[in-house]
Amino acid sequence: MQALWISLVVIFVAELGDKSQLMALTFATRFKTLPVLAGITVATAVVHLGSVALGRVVGDALPTTAISIVAGVAFLAFALWTLRGDELSEEEEGKAARTTRNAFVAVAVAFFLSELGDKTMLATITLATQHGWFGTWVGSTIGMVAADALAILVGRFLGSRLPEKWIKYGAAAAFAVFGVLLLVEPLFG
Repeated sequence: MQALWISLVVIFVAELGDKSQLMALTFATRFKTLPVLAGITVATAVVHLGSVALGRVVGDALPTTAISIVAGVAFLAFALWTLRGDELSEEEEGKAARTTRNAFVAVAVAFFLSELGDKTMLATITLATQHGWFGTWVGSTIGMVAADALAILVGRFLGSRLPEKWIKYGAAAAFAVFGVLLLVEPLFG
């Protein structure tokens, strides 16, 4: 259960302000919410299953102290990445706007491709090196889908009045705290 809750919180925070949220919002303006969320869920579950598998292989091959240090540095890098921010490229915006096929398939394929190498995928790999694979997979999937669902709902209600800067700073601060805790853990553990 610990792996599930840690992964849910970390990935939820990582997803705040991510380009995936922008994609979710863009798709939700064209399609009904349910097929968009279903596509996001399936794509996320598949990508994060591969991520935890990779994380387990890495976790089994490296000593615990090395994993903690690498994970801490990775989370500090995620904090900087979050501060830099994500935006949809013109090509990504165009794809979302042009898609007229089945909404579920369009969203699932777009999310699958956009998540490959994304910070949430890398964070899931990092979490899986230290926690159980199943809890990490379920938690990271729920965390990402919840963050994207929140973006869709909040975006529909508040439109352009979202304090995006605050969201970005809060997510970056959370990543930095996790990074520092992971770096300090080998010293006092």
